[in-house]
Amino acid sequence: MKILDGIVVLAETNLFDVAVWAQQWQVPLVAMDALAVEGLFLLVEGEHLSLQQGGKKAPGPVMVDFVNGASAHRRKYGGGKGQSIAKAVGLSSAYKPTVLDATAGLGRDAFVLATLGCDVTLIERHPVVYLLLQSGLACAGSDDNAAEVADIMQRMQLLQGNSIELLARWFEDGRAQPDIVYLDPMFPHSKASAEAKKEMKLFRSLVGADLDEDQLWEQANKIARCRVVVKRPAKAPPLAGREPSYVLAGKANRFDVYAKEKVMAKEAG
Repeated sequence: MKILDGIVVLAETNLFDVAVWAQQWQVPLVAMDALAVEGLFLLVEGEHLSLQQGGKKAPGPVMVDFVNGASAHRRKYGGGKGQSIAKAVGLSSAYKPTVLDATAGLGRDAFVLATLGCDVTLIERHPVVYLLLQSGLACAGSDDNAAEVADIMQRMQLLQGNSIELLARWFEDGRAQPDIVYLDPMFPHSKASAEAKKEMKLFRSLVGADLDEDQLWEQANKIARCRVVVKRPAKAPPLAGREPSYVLAGKANRFDVYAKEKVMAKEAG
């Protein structure tokens, strides 16, 4: 399986063994000038990892940064508990559920939930995206200006693997039952979405098709204590054709909430 066209090492890293990883995934180590041609490249600069598209008109690198940029803005001005994602997981001043994000991606929604006080476990199956997340967590934990996010980082735990397989043996592995299982699987876009953000287009070209949605939903529903929450494009069909208990709709996305029957009965009583 070809996952990258090359790795450019600008500075040695302690995050992973570059040579062993490159051999395992059959990715060549290349010089910086390799970025002159089209392709996908992992840039390694110490603990800072980024994904860069090659070519003359390529957009800037994609990385996971929990301290600066969009994450910082959302942490400070995102709307707190009034955000739709907070309502979808049932978060309140008195209740901060444990969340299993089984399709972590670039970790942005997980970071929001951790910012709001939830303990979040992230699962990422793609080896490159996992490295980007690992880099983001490491840099946030060691950044001189990251004191304000230190407690948030402590509430985020990252696992690598296929979510369907990990969830199938979740309790056998001795893991605690999460209150919420959160899913945001990659959704195929049509040609009408060609103007999507460059970053997401690059990410989509790397990750490709997502996990089998029927099995993913089934496994998530088996281990969630209170509810399964699925983030979907506003006009997309429900995941695996399962009609949700209720929906929190937005302009571009919506949250389909699947409440567990026992919990619903208890709340009704």
